[in-house]
Amino acid sequence: MDERELAESLHRVRVGSLDRRQFARTLVGLGLTAPMVAELLGPRPGHAQPKRSVFTPSRRGGGGELKTLWWQAPTILNPHLATGAKDADASRIFYEGLVSFDPDGNLVPNLTAEIPTVENGGVARDGLSVVVELKKGVQWHDGKPFTSDDVVFTWEYVMDPATAATTGGAYRDIARIDKLDAHTVKIVYKNPNPFWPKAFSSVIPKHVFAPFKGAKSREAPANLKPIGTGPYRFADFKPGDIVRAEAFAGYHEANWPFFDRLEMKGGGDAVSAARAVIQTGEYDFAWNMQVEDDVLRRMEQGGKGRLDIAWGGGIEQIFFNFSDPLKEIDGERSSVKAPHPFLTDPAVRTALTLLVDRASVQEQIYGRHGQATANYLNAPPLFRSKNTRWEFSPEKAAKVLDDAGWKRSGDGVRTKDGKRLRMLFQTSINAPRQKTQAIVKQAAAKIGIEIEVKAIVPAVYFSTDPANLDTLAHFTADLQMYSLVNGSPDPQLFLQPFVSWEIAQKENKWAGRNSTRWHNDDYDRMYKAAETEMDSVKRAALFIRMNDVLVQTSVIIPFLWRGTASAIANRLRGTEISGWDSTFWNLAHWYREA
Repeated sequence: MDERELAESLHRVRVGSLDRRQFARTLVGLGLTAPMVAELLGPRPGHAQPKRSVFTPSRRGGGGELKTLWWQAPTILNPHLATGAKDADASRIFYEGLVSFDPDGNLVPNLTAEIPTVENGGVARDGLSVVVELKKGVQWHDGKPFTSDDVVFTWEYVMDPATAATTGGAYRDIARIDKLDAHTVKIVYKNPNPFWPKAFSSVIPKHVFAPFKGAKSREAPANLKPIGTGPYRFADFKPGDIVRAEAFAGYHEANWPFFDRLEMKGGGDAVSAARAVIQTGEYDFAWNMQVEDDVLRRMEQGGKGRLDIAWGGGIEQIFFNFSDPLKEIDGERSSVKAPHPFLTDPAVRTALTLLVDRASVQEQIYGRHGQATANYLNAPPLFRSKNTRWEFSPEKAAKVLDDAGWKRSGDGVRTKDGKRLRMLFQTSINAPRQKTQAIVKQAAAKIGIEIEVKAIVPAVYFSTDPANLDTLAHFTADLQMYSLVNGSPDPQLFLQPFVSWEIAQKENKWAGRNSTRWHNDDYDRMYKAAETEMDSVKRAALFIRMNDVLVQTSVIIPFLWRGTASAIANRLRGTEISGWDSTFWNLAHWYREA
């Protein structure tokens, strides 16, 4: 169904010539999630209540210890200073947001008393405001009450430029927040906001962080010793190693959590983490099973655990550096003031896209938890472009370079105007990624591109350390590879890492999400237009055009749509892993079957 057909069908629904329920079933059949269908069809009866386990504990605790493994170890426990899933997930043990997204993309209340809608008066029809009723009786881990002041403060904290929050993009369109009473806030937007839940995925306490808003944000003791409202409270944290937590006796859901203690062990590698859950049963859960599928299938024969795959918006991709990683300007490498000597040439980037053998990566490495793709946006299906194609052809890549004047020199490496196609390709230490690097390197060598590969310890590569040149944000290489995960069924923030105001640089302590240093005025304009476009069809068209710009001008090479693969002990229940949210979005309801 293309944009024209979709628009016509929506018009027929609105004028009554097409049955609403029948068309909704058609959209679901095409793979759209429930909230996407609801947004397209406009006013609806309301959000369904979240699905909860049939298991109801008779008391809080008593379940012993929950042992989890993250092979990328967290280094900070402040969700607004987090870089990568490992910090965000670790923070989610302690902090909660206003709402979450379940596996079907439905909104689930956390700190809200109910989900605001147009029907219940919470969401303004013009998209300019939303009134949020907060859940009463919620307390922070230090016993202080959770109130409207904390919601207002979270916005103020994030929006202070000196804080250098990594979550700033979700809050920029908020004009102000009015405190209506102790448990009610009105969020007012600068322009119509078509998707209000993108902000407040983690609310932090004002009384703890107020002295550390702004330039002192990195000095807050709570960055390492969090005080949240979540089901578990802080016990111990060794950055780059382990997080320990204990059941919070004052948690706002009766008789939850089930476990007495929680351990989140970091470091190691994905294969060892998978083995510890699936094969030996030493742990209950392991995150991000980026392990060759044939290895996982052999482990599953042991009978201790299983693989769970949740499909969302995760994408494995290669990023081009549009700045020069070898030139230093004003104490900054990969500066926007120094264009890359050859990756700014579209011919070089186009050739590299033809050298990624997506089929081999999918079949030989990822198997069932990956699908070869040419698109950055792959889900929900409404946003998947039909305008892109991928191809593996070293022959065509060679011709592209020949036509652009890149000729082989005596040693076989292509040169032009004194520049040589020699590149550094970096990523985190992880067997599938090193195998992917090898596949690309081998194909490139055949046509005269020399690639040196580099593998960085995940705790360093994904860290927020502004002084470490090996972080992905510094990007002191020519190419780099990592995955991005869309944190909601709405792709607005997923497209944010390519806007110009998110460029990671010294000025923002490398907290910006745009590591490529790419700047395109048309892309920026489309992004801003989508932020306020209330027509669902037009907004979807903008997202598709943005995807096409990224792919067709070779800003990145998306090559694998990745499912969120987790290793889960056979007796562990309630995990309900969502491809649209943190692994721990439902942590309060995890339990162990007798």
